[in-house]
Amino acid sequence: MPTHEATQPPDTTVAPAGPPSDPTPIHESADPALAAERRHLAESRSALRQMRERTESLEAQGGNAVSTEYLKATLYHRAKALADDPNTPLFFGRLDYGVDARPVDEEPTAGRAERFYIGRRHVSDEDGDPMVVDWRASVSRPFYRATRRDPLGVELRRRFGFAHGSLTAYEDEHLTDPPATDVADGAGTALGSRILEAEIERPRVGPMRDIVATIQPEQDDIVRADLSGTVCVQGAPGTGKTAVGLHRAAFLLYAHRDQLRRQGVLVVGPNDSFLRYIGDVLPALGEIDARQSTLAELVGRTKIRGTDPPDIATLKGDARMAEVLRRAVWSHVKEPSEGLVVPRGARRFRVPAYEVSEILAGIRARGVRYGAGRAILPQRLAHAILLRMEADGDSPDDRVQASVARSRPVKAYADELWPAVDPAKLVFRLLAEPDFLAEHADGQLDVAEQVLLRWPAPPRSAGSARWSLADAVLVDETTDLIERTPSLGHVVLDEAQDLSPMQLRAVGRRCSTGSATVLGDLAQATTPWATRDWTDALTHLGKSGAHVEELTKGFRVPASVIEFAARLLPHIAPTLAPPSSVRRTRGDLVINQAANVLPAALDGVRTALDRPGSVGLVVPDARIPAVRSALDAAGISYAVLGDTDDVDAHLDVVPASLVKGLEFDHVVVLEPAAIVAAEHDEVTGLRRLYVCLTRAVTSLQIVHAEPLPAPLSG
Repeated sequence: MPTHEATQPPDTTVAPAGPPSDPTPIHESADPALAAERRHLAESRSALRQMRERTESLEAQGGNAVSTEYLKATLYHRAKALADDPNTPLFFGRLDYGVDARPVDEEPTAGRAERFYIGRRHVSDEDGDPMVVDWRASVSRPFYRATRRDPLGVELRRRFGFAHGSLTAYEDEHLTDPPATDVADGAGTALGSRILEAEIERPRVGPMRDIVATIQPEQDDIVRADLSGTVCVQGAPGTGKTAVGLHRAAFLLYAHRDQLRRQGVLVVGPNDSFLRYIGDVLPALGEIDARQSTLAELVGRTKIRGTDPPDIATLKGDARMAEVLRRAVWSHVKEPSEGLVVPRGARRFRVPAYEVSEILAGIRARGVRYGAGRAILPQRLAHAILLRMEADGDSPDDRVQASVARSRPVKAYADELWPAVDPAKLVFRLLAEPDFLAEHADGQLDVAEQVLLRWPAPPRSAGSARWSLADAVLVDETTDLIERTPSLGHVVLDEAQDLSPMQLRAVGRRCSTGSATVLGDLAQATTPWATRDWTDALTHLGKSGAHVEELTKGFRVPASVIEFAARLLPHIAPTLAPPSSVRRTRGDLVINQAANVLPAALDGVRTALDRPGSVGLVVPDARIPAVRSALDAAGISYAVLGDTDDVDAHLDVVPASLVKGLEFDHVVVLEPAAIVAAEHDEVTGLRRLYVCLTRAVTSLQIVHAEPLPAPLSG
């Protein structure tokens, strides 16, 4: 299809269809259509500014102080959502209905045709008529779904090219043309659009960007899936699964604003570096209500100061630990050895032990949490006393029952039978006291597993223990056994394949009455306890009925890179379909065997730094100090991921353990064999290497002295 670019005077640079990495002079175009689109962009920005000014001018006056503060907060969030970034396109597409053969710069005829500009947020003029339609609105969906085989009523789809917020080009698809001429029809790829492909391949420096201009049909299905259902996305590298999950959160916040504002939306990522990388996506879409967290922060009631060896962490993450904890918690409920006696004035009322046992059994049969049962018991005991008072001729009411329930004899008796349980202290006892663990792990963990689980040298108290993440998850499970964890409306869980069954249960508790978007790739599972099957993972999450979608079309990773990395798949995930790249550019792949790897790696870094875009030097964790010294000696500026919050550095030195979920235009991978050897087993090491090899968007250089792992050496 033709791409219309800004026409320039002699000796000037023509702006490309896609935004360039460096500033390009933009000159007024002789093309009347492009000039008209630029006027609409300017008018839309003016209208957005007026919308924000109107919001900021409103005075919050509620019926009371609380309502006033609530209105102030609402207006503040509304004004913040209307902020305009002049470097970000306000709209990226246009849909025309019923335009027939009218010239492209001519306005639609009133009452006969419609035109919608598709952008990141809704913009309306002073009369309330839309100037830009939010990409999440139903009217915008044909922009992503219409083809010549099924145009959905659209006659013209226009895509816009931008450079730093300035409109530089447009590209038209006449969807009423015969299907045979539609090169992208039914494929859902970037192959039919220069602008679309340029946007997908545009160099990226800094945090992750939104993909609203490039969402593909199979991604759109996931983004717009109903809130009531949980969706699991098995996504190969470069398929955009993380972006899809974030855009799904943005869509659900748009479609179910009131419900999700009350119930909450949570995005769970693998580490802080990852959350910083994705942190700008939802705000760029006008969504500031979603919370982002790591698993460690979710279970942060217990301060995490220690780590576990892989075998111990795997055992602590085993689903059987849930039953061990359940037994340990409920073991605190005791059978009465004597009845309850309550004096009331000159009389004494007695509830025999057998009746108290029946009360205890009745409460437990209700399936309530331990803490709820503990709160119910005094009321049930007081009710039994009231029945005896009535039999003795009294007429007690609810106030008398409440008074009896609060009385010292009833409270002391209830506390004896149903004592309070501190979650951290309970887990401490299991890990420190062999007899306590043996009692509650019987039939769940064998003797060898119990020995492995116990602390060899127990700390003096729960407060002085160096809790690990796995320990904190056990404490979180125990806390939920005592008091129900509040449920959110929706949770987006990324890199879900790396979570243990107990960690999945911890996330699942946060959406027990809501839904989830589960994102991951079994081939990128790099923890000893990682899931091997999505059915099992979803069961532990509490979402066994979830729908699983598999994304295999790669839009970011070049073909040469993904084909090379895919050599590992038969060894790390033989059941998965191999990914494929739909990009026409195959990318650059260089494999450099050198006797001295550090100088060779620095040469590769210099080559990458001379090209547009971000650069990632992926290094085995143990070699970070040596790489830092070499870079410092060479005078090359860099940031080490994990040591800094700088996500805008041109060169990032990335420990192999932290690279998951990130992407760079150019990647240099140092010593693949060492990356594999750093893991506790070969399969996990090969999976870690698969992650490292698939972070590149444009070029990948592999520098090694040791032989490449066997699966790559073909």
